[in-house]
Amino acid sequence: MAYPPLLQAALNGDRVHPATPHSPEEIAAEAKAAVAAGAQSVHLHPYGRDGRQTLDAAVCAETIRRVRQACPGTTISLTTSADVVEDPAERLRLIAAWTVLPDLVTANQGEDGILEVCELLVSRGVGIEAGLLSLGDAHQFVAAGVASRCIRAMVEPLDADPADAVAHAEAIENTLHEAGVALEQVHHGDGIASWAVNRRAIRRGHGIRTGLEDTPVLPDGRQAQGNGDLIAAAAAMQRRRLATS
Repeated sequence: MAYPPLLQAALNGDRVHPATPHSPEEIAAEAKAAVAAGAQSVHLHPYGRDGRQTLDAAVCAETIRRVRQACPGTTISLTTSADVVEDPAERLRLIAAWTVLPDLVTANQGEDGILEVCELLVSRGVGIEAGLLSLGDAHQFVAAGVASRCIRAMVEPLDADPADAVAHAEAIENTLHEAGVALEQVHHGDGIASWAVNRRAIRRGHGIRTGLEDTPVLPDGRQAQGNGDLIAAAAAMQRRRLATS
């Protein structure tokens, strides 16, 4: 029996949506719904009691514990985004203080100080998902020579127009191929364009990501009820491709 490539759920980020989870309990509940719908991995942004995203060790630990209890065996990916902590030195200090470690982190390769973050986490046994938000990020990633220390490349063009997003994803993929980077790839985008990026990735045999961080809407433009809704739609897309391949 053939199995589809990775399907990852991106549970929250800073998305404004009625179902966006913030507390550890809410994040765990949305993770459970996403896994039940077909997600093999969950990506999340912890939130503090002040309602803001945080890399605080205690909050990250509680959130990870809750998700592991709700979804035993599911790999957990945590953000390291500069959108959460802009100052590179402060970000590194907070991450160095983590006591409960995720399985993976996303590390956006265009950010200042990201290579130091990667080095620290690799030394602690955490896998790196290299975030490539632009063609420039892809070139920077190749030049840094760190691909061999990463688990996968996250191809994530942020273009609002679906055609632009697909072309951007293709350009990033071509850059990795031309450089001989053979990492597993997971493709996603933003808003309705994310589904066009997902469809192309499925045809190419790549993994995909969806969830409220990426899009509040289903492929037909209707508002999703939550992460489970989005993952179910993505899983159906993967199954249809397998059935015709």
